[in-house]
Amino acid sequence: MTFLADAAIAFAVILLVELPDKTLVASLVLSTRYRPRPVLVGVALAFAVQCFIAASAGGLLTLLPRRAVEAAVAALFAIGAALLIRESLDKGEDDVPLAQAREVASTRRIIATSFGVLFAAEWGDASQIATAGLVARHHGVEHAVATGIGAWLALVAVAALAVVAGRAVVRRVPLHLVHRTAGGVFAVFALVAAVSAAT
Repeated sequence: MTFLADAAIAFAVILLVELPDKTLVASLVLSTRYRPRPVLVGVALAFAVQCFIAASAGGLLTLLPRRAVEAAVAALFAIGAALLIRESLDKGEDDVPLAQAREVASTRRIIATSFGVLFAAEWGDASQIATAGLVARHHGVEHAVATGIGAWLALVAVAALAVVAGRAVVRRVPLHLVHRTAGGVFAVFALVAAVSAAT
């Protein structure tokens, strides 16, 4: 297979895996909380590191202890859910214009927060395992690089879609409702990961 064919296959597979996944939701929530451009930068950097790790590890990534990974993911999403729900109960939240609320955090902090959230959320995720599996199918550095680039482009495309959607959502829906709903979704992700870790 050619470099472009490998990248295109990885892009298509990861895009299909990630569209209904927590990556979309996490990116959307971050974009309602912070300015979209630094969110996208942080998320893209996290995906670059994750894709590099998945492509480098190949099939060995699936040998990581699944229960430990799922337990860590469950804890992170539970903390995220608690913070979002607590924030949604703050009465003064909707009195502050969205533009002003987004300006409060520094660009560096937004990038670091976005990087941390998505980096942690993607550990053991279907996209990371799929990337490792695609790399493990063929030998060669060129195949691994092409697969990693294709996977990264798919993840960034999903995040960009979420950031655009986040901007549209916060124009039409009260911010406290967005945070409350996102907190509920994060709580569900935490429960699913906890059940997976326990079984």
